[in-house]
Amino acid sequence: MLAVVPRVAALLVRALTMTLRFEETGEPGTRPWTENPPGPYVFWHRALLCSAGNYRGKNIAILISRSFDGELIARTVERLGFVAVRGSSSRGGASSLRAMQQALAAGHFMAITADGPRGPKYVAKPGAVQLAQMTESYVGSFYVLPQRAWTLKSWDGFLIPKPFSRVVVAYPRLVEFSPDAEAMQAEVQAALDRSVEMAEKHWSSGK
Repeated sequence: MLAVVPRVAALLVRALTMTLRFEETGEPGTRPWTENPPGPYVFWHRALLCSAGNYRGKNIAILISRSFDGELIARTVERLGFVAVRGSSSRGGASSLRAMQQALAAGHFMAITADGPRGPKYVAKPGAVQLAQMTESYVGSFYVLPQRAWTLKSWDGFLIPKPFSRVVVAYPRLVEFSPDAEAMQAEVQAALDRSVEMAEKHWSSGK
């Protein structure tokens, strides 16, 4: 499985992504991923496949569990041009934060599924803000929403974009660093909520 599945999965992601057309919408005060200094970006777990297709090849670091399933995912995303940081939001949290801190120090942007790996859906966990507190960095957020997709009956309503769909990437403004972790966490949750609203509004407006 470790030899075959990552090769096949990466090939399928590339093939599907080649048929998609990505569009961007953003609030004033956001910052492209190509601008330094790097910081953590958060997004909802259900947009993982669309995000992997859109951001492949950009050397972005992502947190992946140390489980066997995590090993499959890590080998797959590395083939897509990501940097796998092994850890868990539920076990070994301190070591995971240190590993993410090292990735940022090395110049990598960091992507974190805010409600992953098990939910609850659309509820942001504190990992990104904890990382921002350690590094005195901002927290960015985004949401990737296909115009046409299959929605799985999973805890997150995982999205699989249909081939040849248009896909919008919504960027709310950055949450700037604050020493008040509780206030910063509330702002990150609000930014993620806005990202969903922005993406849904994009399609409902008939664009």
